[in-house]
Amino acid sequence: MQHLRSSEELMKYISSMNRDNSVCQFFIPGKGRFTLVLQEEDQQSIHADVMANPELKQMISESREQYKQGLGMNTSELLKSFSPQDFVK
Repeated sequence: MQHLRSSEELMKYISSMNRDNSVCQFFIPGKGRFTLVLQEEDQQSIHADVMANPELKQMISESREQYKQGLGMNTSELLKSFSPQDFVK
């Protein structure tokens, strides 16, 4: 188990993780013991889903086109658009 004393040490440790070295345990003084597990993204998953579902392919294409036209909304804009009444049952 690694005893880490700075965020730089933690980032260095995380950046060395890979498929073969995917679990790290470390201790941060004043906080405690942590276990970090690397779960790699499957880069082919979206492509496979798109190939299996023509509707998804169309939705993604339409979304990209709307984004190019400036019709999108970022998360901050979306959250600002809500009012307390939106959450009343």
